[in-house]
Amino acid sequence: MAGRPSDVPDLGLRPPSGLKAPGKRLWSAVAGLYVLTPAELANLAEACRTCDELDRLERAVRALSELVVSGSTGQPKVHPLLEEVRRHRLLLERLTSALNLPDQDEEVGSRAGSRHARRAAEGRWKGHMPNGKLAELRAADWGR
Repeated sequence: MAGRPSDVPDLGLRPPSGLKAPGKRLWSAVAGLYVLTPAELANLAEACRTCDELDRLERAVRALSELVVSGSTGQPKVHPLLEEVRRHRLLLERLTSALNLPDQDEEVGSRAGSRHARRAAEGRWKGHMPNGKLAELRAADWGR
């Protein structure tokens, strides 16, 4: 799991070859700040490549004159590039989530399932009173 940097010297991790500016920015933002395992570095490299592809797709969408095209039977249909942009955004989110980067107040990142379970538990117990306080209130109610 990715962890916050300690007093380790800079390993000088270079971004993978062929990355464009968006991928290089992502690489330096993550690899420069966190200590990653080799598997996480491979995952980060894929995320950076996906980031570059997404940038290229988004530029192609911005250059389109129309976002609606004709389908096989002449019906209006959303341009296929928009679907690819959506898929690349989902892939990038999955790849970066899989890095398990820690939040501001964490030393080590938690897995997506753990984060989901923690949020669910916090939501379930939000506004609930501790048992001792509830017992106090019930006793006061019965004593009326």
